[in-house]
Amino acid sequence: MAYTLQPGQRAVEFKLPSTDGKEYSLSDFKKYRYLVIFFTCNHCPYVIGSDEVTRTTAEKYSSLGVGFAGINSNSENTYAEDSFPNMVRRMEKYRFPWVYLYDKSQDVARAYGALKTPHFFVFDEERKLVYTGRGVDNPRDTSRMTINNLDTVLDELTGGKEISTSITNPIGCNIKWEGMDAHWMPPDACDLVY
Repeated sequence: MAYTLQPGQRAVEFKLPSTDGKEYSLSDFKKYRYLVIFFTCNHCPYVIGSDEVTRTTAEKYSSLGVGFAGINSNSENTYAEDSFPNMVRRMEKYRFPWVYLYDKSQDVARAYGALKTPHFFVFDEERKLVYTGRGVDNPRDTSRMTINNLDTVLDELTGGKEISTSITNPIGCNIKWEGMDAHWMPPDACDLVY
């Protein structure tokens, strides 16, 4: 079985605290026709470099029934910047148009097979995965990006078209696993596309 959730597989249930003071599970997003779950954090230069493009994409598709949920699974013991209080501060400062959830146990990152920050998972009406991978082809410096995979997928999904690309390799920093070196990856974690 693949480490990372594959197209056609269903979204995995979760129950996580949010920076808005509430707790969210998968069912709390049922008001959205489509759902983007993405693994992110506070410190990663690839996240910081592409958050405004992600914001633009989230705002563009919100009226078409697309909801966004960001999940931070990074160990605060590896990067103190990724602590929950710093997540709250970051959302207060930037007011991103998504729910920002904290996966302290890292169980949700394992369940989805998250590889990097950012790593996007796009789900259809039945919460079946239609896309996993990068948001854009140059997340660290979006002034140099030539492909916005997330926008393309959401355009196809909301337009009732066939998804042209369902898997790409996420580009970013690896998830910071508790008790491990900052560059450690689970042994069965691997590139999605060769």
